[in-house]
Amino acid sequence: VAPSPLRPFVLADERISHWTSPHALEFRASLSQILPPSTSNRLFHTILGGLETGTKKNYGAGLLRFTQFCDEAGIPESVRMPAPEPVIAAFVARYAGTVRHDTIGGWLAGLALWHAINGAPWGGGKMLAYAKKGARRIQPPPLPKRPPVTLEHLHALFAGLRLDNTFDAAVFAVACVAFWGCRRLGELVIPSRRGFDPGKHVAAAVEVGVRTVPSKVKYAVFHIPWTKTTKTAGTDIVLTQNNDPSDPVTALLNHRMLNKEIPSGAPMFAFLTPATVEGWAPMTRGWFLQRCNQVWMQAGLGILTGHCFRIGGATELLLMGTHPDIVATQGGWKSRAFLEYWRKIEAILPLFISNSFNQSRVQLLHDTMDSFRRRHRQ
Repeated sequence: VAPSPLRPFVLADERISHWTSPHALEFRASLSQILPPSTSNRLFHTILGGLETGTKKNYGAGLLRFTQFCDEAGIPESVRMPAPEPVIAAFVARYAGTVRHDTIGGWLAGLALWHAINGAPWGGGKMLAYAKKGARRIQPPPLPKRPPVTLEHLHALFAGLRLDNTFDAAVFAVACVAFWGCRRLGELVIPSRRGFDPGKHVAAAVEVGVRTVPSKVKYAVFHIPWTKTTKTAGTDIVLTQNNDPSDPVTALLNHRMLNKEIPSGAPMFAFLTPATVEGWAPMTRGWFLQRCNQVWMQAGLGILTGHCFRIGGATELLLMGTHPDIVATQGGWKSRAFLEYWRKIEAILPLFISNSFNQSRVQLLHDTMDSFRRRHRQ
């Protein structure tokens, strides 16, 4: 991107709010004539506060691509906002055939928001609609599906991590909770060292209840303050003890014991370390995945992403004979959403089939899911 005082160097999720244009500067100046600064600031904060950090990053990526396109084409600043429809359509055409349609759609959503918060009309008419249709038709094939986390991966972590080490114990606890709890990684760890939000991230002070059912099986339960589907209502994560080395109850309690000196206001999976002045550090998504992948590479397994835990855990539970209603509840899926998720699971079932899960077992699972589908489509 060509250097410009209109576009300061900021993080991707800050571009929507910090990047500006001649039109935007004029709009903000005119707004100051009718609204006091505190009121207008609250307006913009409210609008942007409704977006998740990941969404703002994606929107920021779109704004970057649009700026690069304009720089390449020599489009002046005055034409970038409000951008005429032919310019927006040409932006789509620039990446058609090389970028997936949904990615382009996300970029356009960010560009439209950037226009909206700066009082600029959005040129989204028929020309843009036809350009998007054409981009969809010639989009590149999707990337190969990433393999899911399996029990083999968890066993590799069990063998490769030092579970008497505060950091490794926290890593293993997150892995087991994410897998057996079918949780999104963002519900358990924070995006960056300074990314902890008490309204969205579970704190170390959370009560972890450990109980025993009449059959003598233990389970642990704790509340997280936010999920993608329930928002601020959060949900209870219930973890059932099992006889596998990756038992989530044991892993969680081991982490809580080794890291019991963590401040109550710290993230739940923070860990003690002499490497910081505070004596502890939060478990970030990056550190967690880096350590997991380090162990997996040493074990001859491939590199995986955070999204692989949830689908891997759901598939493992289904193959163990857990009823789909229970799995859907465990992962926080509504019935229709779980049916959509089942399509992804079907595509990776062969990766799970081993001596313990033969074809008849898989066929039984398909029959069970067919019954689940019929009941929830009535």
